[in-house]
Amino acid sequence: MSTDAIVLLKEDHKEMRRLFREFEKASDGPAERRQELVTQILEALTVHTYLENEVMYPEIRKLLPDLEDDILESYEEHHVADLLCAELAAMDASDARFVAKTTVLIENVEHHVEEEEQEWFPKVREALGRNQLQEIGQRMLDRRPDAPRTPDDPKARKSQLDAATA
Repeated sequence: MSTDAIVLLKEDHKEMRRLFREFEKASDGPAERRQELVTQILEALTVHTYLENEVMYPEIRKLLPDLEDDILESYEEHHVADLLCAELAAMDASDARFVAKTTVLIENVEHHVEEEEQEWFPKVREALGRNQLQEIGQRMLDRRPDAPRTPDDPKARKSQLDAATA
């Protein structure tokens, strides 16, 4: 398994896209299946956002000041996703707005992922050596087991608040 930070984040992105496609297929199906998929999406997003906010973004911001605007935009995109995740966590899948709210979350996250992968990940890879990306990735792997799994976890809330003022 690679410890390259960008490879790890792209693996998370791939898993989220898989969950998004599953949700889209299930959007007309039973509410229980939609609820199950959104629970999985929220967990994946909570862990991923936590690791980016706590490890990747601060490190890139410190090492590559030219990417400051990209990182600040990413923090803001996370903030929007965090709000939608918190609302979805409190909703029942039978709610009339559940599918619409999940669809908006998916669209926002897909936009964010596209920007990361196409715009600033290549800049980060070019500027940092393999060893630095592996060190950052290892720190993310070390923190993953203790990362929050739900948007209302106190560690997730603290990370979200810290990111909003970073």
